[in-house]
Amino acid sequence: MPDDGLDRIAVVGLACRVPGADDAERLWQNLLAGQESIIRLPVTGDEPEGYVPAAAPIEGPGDFDAEFFGMTPREAELTDPQHRLFLEHCWTALEHAGCDPARYDGRVGVWGGCGVNTYLVLHVLPQYRRADLLREYPAALLHGNDKDYLATRTAYRLGLTGPALSVQTACSTSLVAVAQACQSLLEYQCDLALAGGSALKLPQEWGHVHEEGGIQSPDGHCRPFDAEARGTVFGSGVGVVALKRLEDALADGDTVHAVILGSAVNNDGARRVGYAAPSVDGQAEVIADAYRAAGISAATVGFVEAHGTGTPVGDPIELAALDEVFRAAGAAQGSVLVGSVKSNLGHLNAASGVIGLIKAVLAVRNGQVPPTVHYRTRNPRTAADSPFTVNDAVRPWPRREAPRRAGVSSFGVGGTNVHVVLEEPPARPGTGTRRGRPHQIVPLSARTPRALEQARDRLVAGLREDSLGALADISHTLQRGRRHFAYRTAVVGATGADAAAALDEAPARHAADGSRVAFLFPGQGSQYSGMAAGLLETEPVFAAEIDRCAQLLRPHLGRDLRELLARPAPDAGSDPLTATELAQPALFAVEYALARTVQALGVEPAGMFGHSLGEWVAAALSGVFALPDALQLVAARGRLMATMEPGDMLAVQLPEDEARTLERPGLALAAVNTPGQCVLSGTPAAVAEAAGALNRRGVATRLLTTSHAFHSASLDPMLEPFAALVAEVPRHAPRTPFVSGVTGTWITDAQATDPGYWAEQARRPVRCADGLRTLTDDGSPVLLEAGPGRALGRFAAHTAPPGTATVAAVRGARQAGPDDRVLLNALARLWEHGVEVDWAAFSATEERHTVPLPTYPFQRRTHWARSPEDDDPATAPETAATSATAPAPAPGTAACPEDEVLVRTRQLWSELLGVGDIAPGDDFFVLGGDSLLATRLASRLHRAFGVRLPLDELFDEPSLERMAKLVTAHGGAIDHGSTDPTEKR
Repeated sequence: MPDDGLDRIAVVGLACRVPGADDAERLWQNLLAGQESIIRLPVTGDEPEGYVPAAAPIEGPGDFDAEFFGMTPREAELTDPQHRLFLEHCWTALEHAGCDPARYDGRVGVWGGCGVNTYLVLHVLPQYRRADLLREYPAALLHGNDKDYLATRTAYRLGLTGPALSVQTACSTSLVAVAQACQSLLEYQCDLALAGGSALKLPQEWGHVHEEGGIQSPDGHCRPFDAEARGTVFGSGVGVVALKRLEDALADGDTVHAVILGSAVNNDGARRVGYAAPSVDGQAEVIADAYRAAGISAATVGFVEAHGTGTPVGDPIELAALDEVFRAAGAAQGSVLVGSVKSNLGHLNAASGVIGLIKAVLAVRNGQVPPTVHYRTRNPRTAADSPFTVNDAVRPWPRREAPRRAGVSSFGVGGTNVHVVLEEPPARPGTGTRRGRPHQIVPLSARTPRALEQARDRLVAGLREDSLGALADISHTLQRGRRHFAYRTAVVGATGADAAAALDEAPARHAADGSRVAFLFPGQGSQYSGMAAGLLETEPVFAAEIDRCAQLLRPHLGRDLRELLARPAPDAGSDPLTATELAQPALFAVEYALARTVQALGVEPAGMFGHSLGEWVAAALSGVFALPDALQLVAARGRLMATMEPGDMLAVQLPEDEARTLERPGLALAAVNTPGQCVLSGTPAAVAEAAGALNRRGVATRLLTTSHAFHSASLDPMLEPFAALVAEVPRHAPRTPFVSGVTGTWITDAQATDPGYWAEQARRPVRCADGLRTLTDDGSPVLLEAGPGRALGRFAAHTAPPGTATVAAVRGARQAGPDDRVLLNALARLWEHGVEVDWAAFSATEERHTVPLPTYPFQRRTHWARSPEDDDPATAPETAATSATAPAPAPGTAACPEDEVLVRTRQLWSELLGVGDIAPGDDFFVLGGDSLLATRLASRLHRAFGVRLPLDELFDEPSLERMAKLVTAHGGAIDHGSTDPTEKR
């Protein structure tokens, strides 16, 4: 028996839709309640003899979110609903497992099968005449309706790159798919596998006709292993499980619902009385093989989920095979519980095996065995001394010396047998010793605003019930295990209740594709002792960068910078960071460390702007100066400035031209922050005089908290010696563009490497308004203020284009709240606006697990082809495709004259795509067309207009208007004496 777990398979995701339940948890509740989901149907009196008015339907079998999966309404209508159900539940199983295949570091495979496609026969084919069927087959019908394409179409729609195999073994299809997926995982053909099946019995509202000796129940109930068992009821359903190698699942922190220890598949061969008859020998062999593969004794199994169809012949044969294997293993009489989910749901054909597996997974996970309903008396054809007892009530299943173990059987007509051995999940490892953040980012997204609202409601309900797990695990799952769509909201919380309250109030945003971010670095005046102290405790990258800066600055400052950043000053008046020689290197270090922290999370700036001192941070990040050299120069800059004559600075609510009229000896324009706000700098007397004069005129002014008159003539004595210092260090052209504070335009290589520029940069006015305009001229990036406070963000609100988003990374001196929460809020806002965050790096310092969360709320619409037997169209439910066959003019195009060619071409588009409201400028491929549909369109254009258009010309002219002009240019015309027979309807 292997002891390293390398050949074990973890069940990490579950998805199902069965009669009476839309997911696995609801199914489990129904099973524990002993609920039968086979329904009684009304009768009219016209039914044939032996008709049994019973069915096991699912809700809305034709309801499907075509847009989510990139399908046109027409394509969805023509596709077998079994394919659609399987596709949807593969996605749900991935989400339940916390896996986004687009970002998963490994290959995802898919195995599955479905039942007979009665939808094609009853609903699709009757719409076509012979000539039209020849044209449409196989392109339009085969790919979406043949069993062969179930797995490969799923792989295509979900972007799965592992093996994609359609499996067909009749009733055992879906459990055979599971066994094959396990084998592929063990052979490293893939790293995560989806396996299952779907079945749709049509018409769903029909019962069945019982024939004596047949397999269909005479009373519409399925009674597995009971003395009164007379047959089964066939129904509809779908189930998919997500599987991983156990070692990988544990290493990835996945939720393991159960462990598959082993499986086996065989066929009865000729050892039976007929093709459809089961064989004791074949079933016994596959069961014994499964336990040999699992490396355990069958005697350690406490429950078997049997095939259990409730037929008089099948049940005794199945129990005889189980008896043979379990007696040989030493199982005592009545020591093993046996049951069948078919007593609750009926026989779900190709999906039945995986649904039985899901029931057994939940049983070993939760430690309860649900009852087999309708069981009263043992079938007299089964052995009285059998090791098996049919479970007829909810039974607790406590963990004893050995783990809880279960077997699952499924047998197909034709003799393909499969047995799978399960074990309860291992105990999840502890949280370890790595530090965790006190606050968490909870991101949520969807393809549409309505879906986002529904996803929010589901998540909030789970958070308030405290049923989803630790908030760190919830956040981790949403960050790394879910696809990130365009409609987004993200909140920061310390607890589940905190996050739920924030989600209730959080707005939704539409994230732009390829959003860029620009970094803003504020200048002196925003610093304070203890700024970002909280980040030293919660952000390892930030702490490491501060340590690095402090070490490099110690020779220049004569003290440890961390002492100034780790704790606040007792009061503002005693803050040592009011001293310029300390303020500038401290502010530089914090802004640099913040930028590096954000970059480590995958957020790279497309551009940068720094206000005065902040420009030095931009220069260091862009590679103009190496960090040691930048720190040395910033420290020297601060020291030299500290030796200059003291002065004051005054913010004034005036445009630049008016502010410049106030300049005179002792008073200079120091900054143009917005079109209507400037800063004056000079001697205390000159500044006081200007403030008085402006106040008398009613102009608002504010004296800034500074020690010197920066960007004024008082700094002239330091310019030459500082330029000489800059000249002594290497300088390089910037790797990342940043805006010059001197010119307000993108800095040039010559400026960046000129020592004189960096001296003048301290003296000349800061052209902040111009710089912010330059930064946001090309596409309005999201602005991240990487420094204490929101000053530059407020300036951007008056300068940048409307709608420009600005987020702050650190609180200002007068703002309350934990530092880490402010930074995480900034990351959340960036993500909402479409700036992608490296969530793997974000959680690298924390021990986190993936947990099952509410899955995507599909926005389903009915896509159902009408059959000739359907009711009158006036009373039938409208579908997306049928409503599109008579397209309405697109909004806003009524005034645009349209010729007959355009009108007819629009109709052809609508018939092929199933889309209405097509505007002249709409693109065929954007609406969902592809090369296959384009080929069919060319054929229809030929029949409608008598022209043959080369495909490459259609690809070059994909808009409706241009395509109509192309038809006309080739001499196309409508023959009013004929009609287009493309569709009967």
